Amino acid sequence: MVSALIAVVAGLVILRIGFAILRAFGRPVPQPLPPGEMRRVNLQYRCTICGAEVKMIRATEELPEPPRHCLEDMDLVAPIE
Repeated sequence: MVSALIAVVAGLVILRIGFAILRAFGRPVPQPLPPGEMRRVNLQYRCTICGAEVKMIRATEELPEPPRHCLEDMDLVAPIE
């Protein structure tokens, strides 16, 4: 009797999680941001001359131009997610 009750509760939990996942797939994709608005990025740059590092978390473009340090462009070291 107890094992049947546990199986019914587990089945309802699994069913509820499945419906939540299906609802998430049914939502429309958000519209892209207009040009010039800040968007989230996760980029890390390193200066090849002195080794200074910069982590960029917001930018106006998906892949902005690298910042400059020691009069040179910094190298992208973190992968684009």
